[in-house]
Order: sequence, then structure tokens, then C-alpha cells
Amino acid sequence: MCDVRYGMKDSIGGYDISGTSGHKTYQDLEVYRIAHRLGVAIHGFSLRLPKFELYETGSQLRRSSKSVSANIVEGFCRRRYKAEFIRFLVFAHASCNEAIEWVEYVRDCHPDLREGAKGILDKLDELGRKLNRFILAVTKGHKS
Repeated sequence: MCDVRYGMKDSIGGYDISGTSGHKTYQDLEVYRIAHRLGVAIHGFSLRLPKFELYETGSQLRRSSKSVSANIVEGFCRRRYKAEFIRFLVFAHASCNEAIEWVEYVRDCHPDLREGAKGILDKLDELGRKLNRFILAVTKGHKS
């Protein structure tokens, strides 16, 4: 598990990265927590797809949605190097956009799943906006 040991500021653009014990993990990042919960929710949603879609659209949807939190984790663990941190946050943002595209396919191809897809799309859009703001905050406030 990663923690803060690299002399970074306690706050990056309003995003607190210090822990009460002096050590903070990726799990304390709001964008990580949202991405992880959403990845779990999307996994369950994808299992509602028809059997013929489980290994095509469903698999792509599960991978892209889980990639968001995984890239946040990897970037956080490389945060000593600003460019690496930002690089993985950009990968996370791109995976979020890919997940949006797959959910839009589900919404458009499976009318019975439209309502669930709408809720997920709203949450993915919110996550994408938060990731964008976090990337900007890290870009402006990170000290290598």
C-alpha cells in the first residue's frame, strides 16, 4: 500500500492528501473512492446484460470501469514524480470516458437497461469532472 513519504504538500489544490497519522493512502482520495464504488456498481450492472453480451460489451465495460480506480492507484503510488502521477490520472480519465461509451452502447442497444444506464452515465460524468479538476489541481500544486 502506498503512503505519503515524499515530502509533498499536505494539500493539492484543495484536495487534502495528508493523513491524521502522517501517512495517507490512495484510498483516502475522493476520486479513488468514487471510482472504486462505481466500478463495483458497473460490474453488477454489466451482469444484467444478455448472455451473448457478457463476454463482449460486458467485459469491455467491466475492464474500462475498473481501470479508472486502478490507474488512480498506480498514479498515486508514483506521485513522487509529477509527470508520472499526471500521466496515470489522464489514463484514469480516458478509461472513464471509455466506460461512458460502453454504457451508451448498452443504453442504445438494450432498452430494458436504459434507466440503469442513465444513472451510471450521470455518475461517470460526475467522476470525469472530478478527475479533470483533480488533474488540474495536481498540475498546479504538485511539488516533485
